[in-house]
Amino acid sequence: MFFFIYACGSRSPHQGGYRTTTVSFYANKFNGKRTASGEIFSNSKLTGAHRSLPFGSKVEMINTANEKSVIVEINDRGALKGSREFDISQKAFKKIANLEDGVVKIKYRLLN
Repeated sequence: MFFFIYACGSRSPHQGGYRTTTVSFYANKFNGKRTASGEIFSNSKLTGAHRSLPFGSKVEMINTANEKSVIVEINDRGALKGSREFDISQKAFKKIANLEDGVVKIKYRLLN
């Protein structure tokens, strides 16, 4: 019984399993601003923000509605909205959804 409950439990993204959340994208007003990692932000890169993942972490994100995926590198702190774990660049968001969607549900996992 213990094995069954353990096997069905939610896995941490640090263990290679997928978790779900919602994501949105950075507004253009952040272009050229310094991120928490010290890099200059650009909506034309495949980057994102997370509250605690180490800078340089690579995260695979898959839109649950269309199965489109993208890999982003964490270089900032956020997301600014409590219900989301990530905010991502517009380039990354466009790989998985239309900007008009605003917020999409994803599954994600840490790659490194």
